[in-house]
Amino acid sequence: MFRGFATISFYADDVTAARDWYAELLGVRAYYAYPPAPAAPAYVEFRVGDDEDELGLIDRRYAPPGARSAPGGAVMHWHVDDLPGTVEKLLAMGATEYQPITEHGDGSGFTTASVVDPFGNVLGVMHNPHYLEILAARG
Repeated sequence: MFRGFATISFYADDVTAARDWYAELLGVRAYYAYPPAPAAPAYVEFRVGDDEDELGLIDRRYAPPGARSAPGGAVMHWHVDDLPGTVEKLLAMGATEYQPITEHGDGSGFTTASVVDPFGNVLGVMHNPHYLEILAARG
C-alpha cells in the first residue's frame, strides 16, 4: 500500500554545488551527508515542508545504469504558496524554464510550472488547493 511521498532523488555531477544551491533555495541546510565532512559528499538530504519530505541529492556516478542525464520523465510537483514568486526566484538562481506557469482545469486554482535546475533535474512547483485543504483538515 502506498503511504505517501518518502524521498525524491536528484542527481548532480557536483553534489557540493547542488547542496549549496538547494540550501539557498529552500532556506535550510542539508541535515545529512555521506560521507560526512570534511569529505566531499556523495549524497546529501534535506527535509522540506509541512511533512518534512525528503529531497536527496546523489552523485550522478551512482545513478542506475541507463539513467538519462537529460531532463525529462516524471515531474514531482512541490506545493508553494506563491507560484509566480517561486518561479521568479528559481529563474533568478539559474534554473531554466521547462514548463511555464500553466492553469489546469476550470479555474479552480490548480496551477503548475517546472524548471530545470543547474544540475539537470526537473523541479516541479505548483499551487494546489487540495494540498491546502488536507493541511487545514489536520488542524
